[in-house]
Amino acid sequence: MNLPESLDAGLGALQLDLSAQQKAALLNTLSLLGKWNKTYNLTAIHEPERMLTHHILDSLALTPYLGSGALLDVGSGAGFPGIPLAIVRPDLSVTVMDASQKKCGFMQQTAIELKLANVSVVHARVESYQAPEKFMQIVSRAFSDLSEFVRLSGHLLAPGGVWLAMKGVQPDDEIAQLKVARVVRALPLQVPGLNAERSLIVMEPV
Repeated sequence: MNLPESLDAGLGALQLDLSAQQKAALLNTLSLLGKWNKTYNLTAIHEPERMLTHHILDSLALTPYLGSGALLDVGSGAGFPGIPLAIVRPDLSVTVMDASQKKCGFMQQTAIELKLANVSVVHARVESYQAPEKFMQIVSRAFSDLSEFVRLSGHLLAPGGVWLAMKGVQPDDEIAQLKVARVVRALPLQVPGLNAERSLIVMEPV
């Protein structure tokens, strides 16, 4: 299968019905990542097919569990999951954050080239960032352990907001060690074409 066919198959498996424009934006994200990766090594994965499954489809597996409030993606790296989520949810205000200048440069360029008006890029460490407004949803993908994620980003969570932690195998030890947050949901994520366990841990403050 070529990339557009693989994307269509993956979106079908995720039950996501996207416009031609949204599909083009996802493929353009891959294309930009491939170009920048040659110079800046933004991600360890270089093959377009694997980038599609490990970055784009992996990010989009979160879509059914998103609410409507502003979202912060902590330790976004090359923009995952924040940028794919912003593409499929244009109604959602998405802030992508990373401590790496070159990764923020890539995310900024991607947002400009794809005309993603709902994306803001912040170059900062999460623990020192003071946002003008707090976020209803704070997401991370393999950023840190759950307690550390909650501790570092807690000052940015709006009242009634939730943390969404995307993990590999469900981290039962980390869940057991949580003190200032409680797990609302812990569920497996099915990522088309990815032969590895993925899970989502949804938390709220105690």
